[in-house]
Formats: sequence, C-alpha cells, structure tokens
Amino acid sequence: MTALLTLTVLVLVAIAIWQMTKIFELSQTKTEHDEIANDSDNKNNGYLLFAFLIFIYGITIFSFAKYYKMLLPEAASEHGADYDQLMWVSFAIIFFVQTITQALLHYFGYKYRGQKGKKALFFADNDRLEFIWTIIPVIVLAGLILWGLYTWTNIMDINEDDDPLIVELYAQQFNWTARYGGDDNVLGEANVRLIDIANANVLGLDESDPNAEDDIIVKELHLPVGRKVNFKMRSQDVLHSAYMPHFRAQMNCVPGMITQFSFTPTVTTEEMRLNPDVVDKVKRTNAIRAQKAAEGIPNNEPWEFDYVLLCNKICGKSHYNMQMKIIVETEEEFNKWLAEQKTFKETVMVDETEQAHNLEDDADIELSETASVE
Repeated sequence: MTALLTLTVLVLVAIAIWQMTKIFELSQTKTEHDEIANDSDNKNNGYLLFAFLIFIYGITIFSFAKYYKMLLPEAASEHGADYDQLMWVSFAIIFFVQTITQALLHYFGYKYRGQKGKKALFFADNDRLEFIWTIIPVIVLAGLILWGLYTWTNIMDINEDDDPLIVELYAQQFNWTARYGGDDNVLGEANVRLIDIANANVLGLDESDPNAEDDIIVKELHLPVGRKVNFKMRSQDVLHSAYMPHFRAQMNCVPGMITQFSFTPTVTTEEMRLNPDVVDKVKRTNAIRAQKAAEGIPNNEPWEFDYVLLCNKICGKSHYNMQMKIIVETEEEFNKWLAEQKTFKETVMVDETEQAHNLEDDADIELSETASVE
C-alpha cells in the first residue's frame, strides 16, 4: 500500500510539473506555438531515447543484482537440471536479443531523426533483409521448441519402470491430503460420491476394494530420496494445481479426473538445509522475523527450511495458505515412518468406537486430553 501511495504521489507531481510548464509556455508571448516538431525537438527526443536506453539497461542489471538471491536453489529432482538448463538458455537468448535490438532501435531513432532539408529514403522491399530477420528467428525458435518438446516428453514419461512409489495427492479447499498404496503399493479405488465424513472416509475410498485396506492417508508428504515417485492427483471441488517448486514439478488437479506427474527426488531435506543459498535465505528470513517479533508482531517464530507442496491456482479466499509439508529422507527413514502409520482398514473400516486417525489435529487432541487427565 505504501508503494502504491508513493507511486500515486509521484505521478501527481509529474502531472503538476507538466501543467506548470504549459502555463509557463503560454505566458511567453514570443514563444512559437507550432505543433510541428523542429530540429531541436527531434534532437532532444533522440537524446531522451538514449537516456531511456540507459535506464532500461540499468534497471535490468539492478534487478539481477538485487533479486538474484530470490531465485530457487538447485533443483531437487532428476529432471530439474534439464528444466533449469532450458530455462537459462531461453533467458540468455531473450536477453541477448533484447540488448541488441533495443540498442539498434534507440540508436536508429536518434541517427535518422527528422532534420530540415533531409528526406527519408524509401525502400519498397529488401529481400536480403527480410530473409535475415525471418530465417534467424525461425531457426532459433524451432531449436528451442524442439528442445522443449524433447524435455517435456522425457519429464512426462510416466511409467511403472524402476518400481516407482505410488502416491495420491488429493486437493480440496483449502488443504492437501496424501495417500500411499501401503504394502502392495497399489491404491484402492476412490470416488467423491463415496465420501463419508461421519465415518472419516474423507477421500471416498471404496471399502469393498481389497486394495484400499492397506492404503495410508496422511497430512504430511514423505518421499524416499533416489526412488521414483508416481503421483496421481484428484480434486474434490474446484481446479487446483499441485506445485512443488523445489522439484520443478507442477500439475493441475481437475475435478472428475485423475492427472499424473512423476519425478525422482535427489536431495534430502537435511541436505537441502545445508545448501548455501538456502542457508542464506533462512538467515535473511529469520532476521526479518526477529525484527517483527521485537516489535510485538505475532507469528514470527524462527523459520526452518522445508520442501512444500503449494496450490498454484487461485482456488478461493484461503488459496494462499493451501500447502503441505514435504520431507525427503533416506529409504530406511521413509520405510520406518511408513510402518508407523495406520492403514485405512485400521482407521476407518472399524467400529465407530475404535476409529483412529493419522491426522495431526487428532494427535494434538489426544495429547491435550492426556495432559488434562494427568
């Protein structure tokens, strides 16, 4: 809001100065009021073009220097390196072309400015120039498109090779739920029409499907490092988008259908916390939080890096807070954690008096009740 008010004030000041300039001009009786630009006007506009060129180059360099640290750290998935390479090559080409074309545009605007007695030379056509400025973009863009299609095909090659871990991501306003296939690594059938809140069947699993019995439903996503993970995504209500920025992964979650994405995590959470870029980001973030905490602003406890699953579609008023923690760990740590979780059969397919849940909120309630009894 402060930035908007500052910008508004600057715009109003500029308008005021412009109006005062016009008043000053009208007050000069000897001032020529010719609407046709003369040589002096064209020369001044040429200089302004050079000034603007310096400005856009300067703001570009400043932005890179100032905000480069805001970029994501190294990719934490196998395909992430290819994704980043394609992005940086595209950036390099864009900025190279922008630098050359903007320099020529502004230079020619000054060099061939209007001057009294000088007439512009008119070309009906120039086959050589037209060939050059057509064939070069065609070759460059065709190369980028073919490279992009090749990269996209590799990333989207979702198959059952290498014994992938099968995980379902279930989206609803405004939270995520993850479901593992259990011991058999096969997800049971599910449908939103089978959702039974009273019986804690929040994902609509088919209780008659034997494959659903050992499914594990959790609110924190754990992934084993070095093992391929095939994600199957559903949405209960509106269009969501499962976005895992550190893994360079994103896929829409569409009501009424199952979408898929696959990747192999390569960096554990603990390893990423030691990454110099992440260490610097945590340090800067906690410095800001410490300052706010000193001012008495709540919810500014020290922050620790974690991978995160976000929603990248504006799905409602609490969209900004729709996220789930992701923990990447060794295969042994993952198997140990998974063995500690209760299955769908143990949590839902039991009598109401025996129901239990893996959800963190329920665990917190149980701890509170235990403390009260003590």
